[in-house]
Amino acid sequence: MRLLRSARLLLLAAILFAIPASSYAGVFISVGIAPPALPVYVQPVCPEPGMMWTPGYWAYGDDGYYWVPGAWVPAPYVGALWTPGYWGWGGGRYIFHDGYWGPHIGYYGGVNYGFGYGGIGFAGGIWRGGFFSYNTAVMHVGIGGAWGSRVYVDHAVVERGFVARDSHVAFSGGPGGIRHEPSPEERVAEHDQHRGPSDVQQHHIEAARADRTSYVKNNGGHPNNLAVARPMGASHGNETHAMTSHGNETTHSTTTRTTESHTVTQSHTNTMASHTNTAASHPAAASHAAAAPRGGGGGSAPKGNPSGHHK
Repeated sequence: MRLLRSARLLLLAAILFAIPASSYAGVFISVGIAPPALPVYVQPVCPEPGMMWTPGYWAYGDDGYYWVPGAWVPAPYVGALWTPGYWGWGGGRYIFHDGYWGPHIGYYGGVNYGFGYGGIGFAGGIWRGGFFSYNTAVMHVGIGGAWGSRVYVDHAVVERGFVARDSHVAFSGGPGGIRHEPSPEERVAEHDQHRGPSDVQQHHIEAARADRTSYVKNNGGHPNNLAVARPMGASHGNETHAMTSHGNETTHSTTTRTTESHTVTQSHTNTMASHTNTAASHPAAASHAAAAPRGGGGGSAPKGNPSGHHK
């Protein structure tokens, strides 16, 4: 048993050293069983301009898998794009790779999270002129003139981003997993300066972990709270002060914890370089959302099934 644990720790160490130095190293969790299928849900209306969609996903705690609801969160700085975390297969285990902020969308295993995250890149919008503009072909931003030039419709970029269009699979590689190797654009993003989940996101994750109804053992893989307009556990005041233009680099020590069911290795590195006021996302990915909203720039909600998966 000790030999097996040592082998697992060596595998995790190898993975840590393989990550580019400029990347954000989050919390690595090694689990022996695959995460459940991704549930279908409706994206809440974006509460205000400047908010970025972070798709829901299965996280892992001491009591097993639990659901972190999708949420609109404030961008931490102008030009920031969110690359979702994902479960990947390696060494006979499922390993979680944490999400991060950066100027480009990186690799997230080809998993189709919907709402612009179809497996490759992001089709939900772009930064231009110092503000984020939403692609209402896949984003639900409500209606009204307040959105102005902050909305547009582009179905072509949506279609270019799918890896497994109708898949609900929540992991990459391994038995039954998504098959997708990193694209050239995703390789480029590996060399960017990355920042990990913001304080607002961390509070959101902690609130989900504390919610007993979010665990698979209690909901059978069908949580009730699938998505929220504003992050759980975070005040509106924290959200409005989240965006900055620049960031500082901080590094924390690494600790490892092993149990019979899973291994958790924590290595926190928050790194972000200076960014300009404009940045564009790579083409791609998207939800399986359907038709264009009427009125083009009016910012109406996408019709059809906006969750990114067929019911």
